[in-house]
Amino acid sequence: MPKKIDPEVKARALRLYAEHGQEYPNPTAAATAIARRVGVGKETVRRWINQADIDAGARPGTTSEESAELKRLKAENKRLREDVAILQAATTFFAGALDPRSR
Repeated sequence: MPKKIDPEVKARALRLYAEHGQEYPNPTAAATAIARRVGVGKETVRRWINQADIDAGARPGTTSEESAELKRLKAENKRLREDVAILQAATTFFAGALDPRSR
């Protein structure tokens, strides 16, 4: 299970990239150096940088807001499907109880 990383660490890493990212030959090299400084994995920092670029509109992809909305809608859809299944089972049960042929 992934561990939760303090949002301040993420903000610091992104700030360091914004201030010093151009000093490195490529974003991966910058992510590696920044990851060492803030104490997280280089892949984590690289993903944060990519997502920040997407959120800023500099790169195509699904923004953080869109991802949160999709997650919320999927959870709501799952809950509604469960509600429908319960109601269908209840309808079948009560329809059988009211059927005079079953007595």
